[in-house]
Amino acid sequence: MQALYAQLLVGLINGSFYALLSLGLAVIFGMLNIINFGHGAVYMMGAFVAYFLLNVAGIGYWPALIIAPIAVGIFGMILERTMLQWLSGLDHLYGLLLTFGMALIIQGVFQNYFGSSGLPYSIPDQLKGGVNLGFMFLPIYRGWVVIFSLVVCIATWYLIERTRLGAYLRAATENPTLVRAFGINVPRMITLTYGLGVGLAALAGVLSAPINQVRPLMGADLIIVVFAVVVIGGMGSIMGSIITGFGLGIIEGLTKYVYPEASNTVVFVLMVLVLLVKPSGLTGRAT
Repeated sequence: MQALYAQLLVGLINGSFYALLSLGLAVIFGMLNIINFGHGAVYMMGAFVAYFLLNVAGIGYWPALIIAPIAVGIFGMILERTMLQWLSGLDHLYGLLLTFGMALIIQGVFQNYFGSSGLPYSIPDQLKGGVNLGFMFLPIYRGWVVIFSLVVCIATWYLIERTRLGAYLRAATENPTLVRAFGINVPRMITLTYGLGVGLAALAGVLSAPINQVRPLMGADLIIVVFAVVVIGGMGSIMGSIITGFGLGIIEGLTKYVYPEASNTVVFVLMVLVLLVKPSGLTGRAT
């Protein structure tokens, strides 16, 4: 049973990263209608920004949770202003190809300077050690990752679905001309939304750094699975991405315990089954 609990914990941690990354993808696609294939690269950049802050500026983990997402979010907004805004109204394929090319360039630059091996990033002193729950030993940092990710996901959902700002964002994507008539700067809102989606990926990178180390290709290992999570939950569905991210992480961990050989493919098998039954995803709206 301890092996089962351990695998479920690993699955829940992976699910936390899936949820944060797919949430950022859902925000960008749902609000901006862009399939952002560069999401894995900005996830990696978040981890590297935290690494640089610690080793160059002496800034630790806690400030990095705020600084890294903001820094990478600003980088994403610059990309949106200089490149992605020109793709408005075009086929999704153009955005996918552009962001895929950007991801290859970013990963290539980091790999050229830092190689492929992982760079260590230590767990903050406050989160070291573990807690004996009786049925298993829970590392404090891993428990923190799960709880913090869940809080961020719910807060993002609430911001977009239950606040006036979120209503403006949704309206700006559906009828930008009408929203402009009310004196709202739609291009600025779109840029900030893209920065928010990118910042969520960078935040996941900071959380991942002490667990998975900092590597130039750490995002490339996750992005295909995250896209599968978004498709299963429903493209652009905020709550669907959150539920599916955590759920598939747990299913993946359970599969590693029952039949390890299938753990790398179970997500894609589920994606095929869901698409056969409901092409719009579990919580997506049919078009």
